[in-house]
Amino acid sequence: MLLATLITPLVGALALLLVSRDAKKALQISAFAVSLVAFAFGLATFLSFDYTNPALQMITNQRWIPSLDAGFRVGVDGMSVLFFFLTTLTMPVAILLGSTTIKEQEKEFYSLMLLLEFGILGIFAATDTFLFYVFFELILIPMYFLIGVWGGAGRIHAALKFFIYTMFGSMIMLVGLIWLGLYAQETTGHFTTNMALLREIAPTIPFDTQKWIFAAFMLAFCIKVPLFPVHTWLPEVQSESPVVGTVVVGAVLFKIGIYGLIRFGLELFPAASFEYAKVMCALGAIAVVYGAMAAIVQTDIRRIASFALVSSLGTMVMGVFSMTAEGIQGAIIQTFNHGLSVTGLFLCLGMMTDRRGSTSLEDFGGAAKVMPVFAVFFAISLFSLVGLPGLNGFIGEYLLLLGTFRSPFLNSWAFAIVGATTGMFVAIYMLRLYQKTCLGEHSSPDAASLTDISAREIAMLLPVTILIVWIGIYPSTFMRVSEESTRALVGKLELAKFGKTSYAASVNKLRQAEAEQATARSEAHKAAGH
Repeated sequence: MLLATLITPLVGALALLLVSRDAKKALQISAFAVSLVAFAFGLATFLSFDYTNPALQMITNQRWIPSLDAGFRVGVDGMSVLFFFLTTLTMPVAILLGSTTIKEQEKEFYSLMLLLEFGILGIFAATDTFLFYVFFELILIPMYFLIGVWGGAGRIHAALKFFIYTMFGSMIMLVGLIWLGLYAQETTGHFTTNMALLREIAPTIPFDTQKWIFAAFMLAFCIKVPLFPVHTWLPEVQSESPVVGTVVVGAVLFKIGIYGLIRFGLELFPAASFEYAKVMCALGAIAVVYGAMAAIVQTDIRRIASFALVSSLGTMVMGVFSMTAEGIQGAIIQTFNHGLSVTGLFLCLGMMTDRRGSTSLEDFGGAAKVMPVFAVFFAISLFSLVGLPGLNGFIGEYLLLLGTFRSPFLNSWAFAIVGATTGMFVAIYMLRLYQKTCLGEHSSPDAASLTDISAREIAMLLPVTILIVWIGIYPSTFMRVSEESTRALVGKLELAKFGKTSYAASVNKLRQAEAEQATARSEAHKAAGH
């Protein structure tokens, strides 16, 4: 199922190239159908995942470039399968949105959207550093064109800024990947990009070398998060992207950064993570306050949402580098929650700005009187970001703060105290946003004639809203998926730092599963005559 999910968008993107440019309805239906098939496979992958097993599952291991020991290696564990599923859930919504907002060059748009889905799914599934880098670079192409072709008046500058920032981070990460492979060659006698082997080798790298490789990876992923001070591409991209672009960037693209901090930071370089945990948490704390202060003073609704993202993602970085089970679990589930909430938020903002023809906060007001259904969906998305109990944002925020408070690696309450201010800040700018747009009097006679959302728009918002409420009431449906993988990772970190752990059972499960996988790989190589 994993492989079918991954390949479906690529096949769909290539198939759309054979469809006539003039067959616009066929392009829309075909692209949406492909995304639904990918979602069906993604849902099957999620439901068939064994959450009691902390190791990689659904593994495909096919040699690709023998001289580099690079291969088409894919698989998911409890952390990556959530983001994998989120991507397949978001893309049908984004494509359905695109069918109502994109009116030119539709063929290229739908092909690029499916190519983007293929790249993002590949990032979350790749278990080979070479393959990961290929997917990491691949997503730059569709994102660049989505912004530069279908964006606003400043789209060219925004697209270039996004491309330069992310390409710079990618090139630095490539240096780290090569350096990591060369160290493996010194240790084992052969260059490798196999992450199963690198997870064993990388923690043994001397600290003086490890810290530089760690820094190379962290820069790339901090740009993707984006974390202060490498966040400045975000407001322009969100302001100038088409609405469908803001949904994809806010709901899925940022998750790559948080995922990378865990997968390549904590797992590969524990010693460097211990040393620089407070630095990373300090940057996260600055992002929380800076993003919130910037959001409060904005008058453009897209820029309010952009800086709100910077602030919220800062707390997730602190959760990751608390290196506690609660903190990492909170970061994972909050990243998942955030994808749902931000999808709902940007869908609502897009529906509002399309009707009003403006993104200025002063041009709105009284929308709830003429768009009551819209106002309900908008309120649910906003309150989920505020962290209202009963909605998905609460449980993630609680775990993030608990993990940061209890972290023996940080040994400080200062970060948790700063993180706790997020709720206050979010309430200020999100409630202000709702008040200015939905409450009060109409800003002009035109605002009084706005129409409520259509059945198609409700269809976009409904699945996201259902999950927002579902996770708020019954979070274990999704939290249990990553629990064993998180406990095993934290157990390994505690053993490396303190020589003992409270999660020995999870660590033993992981080691046993990895040993079985290594035996299977060895037997497969012997059978193939290697």
